[in-house]
Amino acid sequence: MSLLPRPSLSTQRRLTVVMQILLVTIVVYGLLAGQPKAVTNGGIGLGVTLLPAILRRNYRFSLDPWLGLWITTAVFLHTLGSAGLYAQFAWWDSMTHALSASLVAGVGYTAARVVDLHSDKIHIPTQFVFVYLFIVVLAFGVIWELFEFTLDLISAETGLTMPLAQHGLDDTVVDMLYNSLGALLVALFGQAHLTGVAESLCDRVWSLEA
Repeated sequence: MSLLPRPSLSTQRRLTVVMQILLVTIVVYGLLAGQPKAVTNGGIGLGVTLLPAILRRNYRFSLDPWLGLWITTAVFLHTLGSAGLYAQFAWWDSMTHALSASLVAGVGYTAARVVDLHSDKIHIPTQFVFVYLFIVVLAFGVIWELFEFTLDLISAETGLTMPLAQHGLDDTVVDMLYNSLGALLVALFGQAHLTGVAESLCDRVWSLEA
């Protein structure tokens, strides 16, 4: 079952290539302009966008086009934010937090579903999925905020420019709020869009064990 429009594989690949070209442009700009944050975030983002192709080539596991585009879009929008849009548009950070949190929730849901399908001894009730996803996303959000805080301390001590920064307690609260929104979206639509991915991954796990 699908509740949202699903891109074809060719459409997903074309859109991914466009975003990859823009990410390379950001890296080149960062190198020429002496902007280490643009280079770091652009390089990491570019690496993440290559993940679906690496899985397909090395492990013969093809991600659903919708999921592949989801991953690429999340890192692409975050990189654009780090390149300057976070400072220009206050809502950009909230949007990327919700999208990134939904991706974390999606990974958490898929992992739980694979375990559920793979083991006869483990059963995860549908009613528990909401609670589980919120716990996963909130825990990851706390770790992320602590990571940003640590980078702030390192930056203050060394004078180095870090790819991430924390902007106070109010910003942290808003970030966690939008993280919860991302988790809610996956809790509502996850079973419709991620069950097939979990089943394919489970089959792959069985084939590796065989």
